[in-house]
Amino acid sequence: MNLADLLSRTVAVHGDRIAVELGDDSLTYTELDAYAGRVAALLADRGVVPGDRVGLMLPNLLEFPALYFGVLRAGAVVVPMNPLLKAREIGHCLRDSGAALLFAHDSAVTEAERAADGTDAAVVPFRAGALAELLAAHPRPVPAQDRRDDDTAVILYTSGTTGVPKGAELTSANIGSNAEICARSLFDLRPEDVVLGCLPLFHAFGQVCAMLTAVTAGARLTLLSRFEPDLALRTIQDRRVTLFAGVPTMYAALSATRARQPDAYDTGSLRLSASGGASLPVEVLHTFEEAFGCPVLEGFGMSETSPVASFNHPDRPRKAGSVGTPIEGVEMRLADVEDGVGELCVRGHNVMKGYWGRPAATAEAVRDGWLHTGDLARVDEDGFYFIVDRKKDLIIRGGFNVYPREVEEVLYEHPAVAEAAVVGVPHPALGEEVAAAVALRPGAEATADELRDFVRERIAPYKYPREVMLLETLPKGATGKILKREIPFGRS
Repeated sequence: MNLADLLSRTVAVHGDRIAVELGDDSLTYTELDAYAGRVAALLADRGVVPGDRVGLMLPNLLEFPALYFGVLRAGAVVVPMNPLLKAREIGHCLRDSGAALLFAHDSAVTEAERAADGTDAAVVPFRAGALAELLAAHPRPVPAQDRRDDDTAVILYTSGTTGVPKGAELTSANIGSNAEICARSLFDLRPEDVVLGCLPLFHAFGQVCAMLTAVTAGARLTLLSRFEPDLALRTIQDRRVTLFAGVPTMYAALSATRARQPDAYDTGSLRLSASGGASLPVEVLHTFEEAFGCPVLEGFGMSETSPVASFNHPDRPRKAGSVGTPIEGVEMRLADVEDGVGELCVRGHNVMKGYWGRPAATAEAVRDGWLHTGDLARVDEDGFYFIVDRKKDLIIRGGFNVYPREVEEVLYEHPAVAEAAVVGVPHPALGEEVAAAVALRPGAEATADELRDFVRERIAPYKYPREVMLLETLPKGATGKILKREIPFGRS
């Protein structure tokens, strides 16, 4: 199958239904499909052939699904990117993937063009409402290119402990199966359902669990360009949203808004919510369910698992604090178990094809068909999994992954920095905040604010450390390795 077939199948049955809406604008499934076919024609005219990589660096726009399915329809590979990335980050993705083309939002064009300099990628500036103009010379849709189930459809860039982003290759079968299982088994989506799309579509969670599940079921995707609790609640009321998918910080914000304004919005249409991206505190889950009368299903996933691996299923008992049981066709187990805790491993149709161009990293991550996630977990007598800790130093800030090594590398570029260590510290709203401890070179001078600004100018806004601590030296073990656990963040 070509992953674009998800849209074609829905058009045949639900063509007149609204597929996606943002504000006062909307596209039916027939209109979305036609636009996707014309995007494919544009790409063919630009020399894009099946297997080429095409970047989409866009926020949540009405046109995002059209460009996404258009790339797939051309037989090319979608490479989604966060429009907040800076040139150094974009450049790595372009060079590593060998992207032929990059659709960049107006807000990101300057960084994108800097990044593309010296690569083979051509930058196509894109603004909201510009799709018709862009496709003016391509009025006729072209049919979808034939692709195999195991052909790469999407490359999602995700960093590792080295801080070097790796591209997880997801096939049409990987993503198509995940979307179908989410729509049918987990969310029981119907054409009459309305899915709130406040998660970014460039992220695996929003892309598959909101956009593609809605398309699979013929449901309506109601997009928000950015998440704001009042706007989200007003949209739930006005659009009669039935399914909300979000990260824990969103649940906390919605609950806090409801507590301040208990009667401001009618959210009675909500029948189900799904949480992922980070562990959902049990207190937040209970507070939300009490405030909205809507069950929250928590699950586990990552880019490498397309993304869903396990979930609390709606037709079975749930366990607060658990990420549930494996989804249909997926197995999970623990490796190297000690005191009941081991590394969570996943096997099934959802496991990625591999890391793009990195056979050694693929072999390390996927062994005998089992993906080693790097997350530590335990499993109870009923088969429910509980994430205990992260084997990697990953920081999850508001649902976005921040890798300490990447931030440390930028800090080390400052001429005054001798040593740097980045960790996640607890934050009441974001889950974790990025914090850095720095030791300066002898005789060098730099303030915490200066170092913070230095990093902020070089990486995406959600990554830079809000807290910077200056120390004479960083704590070390016998081998000279910095002991992050000994850094006195938050201590008097």
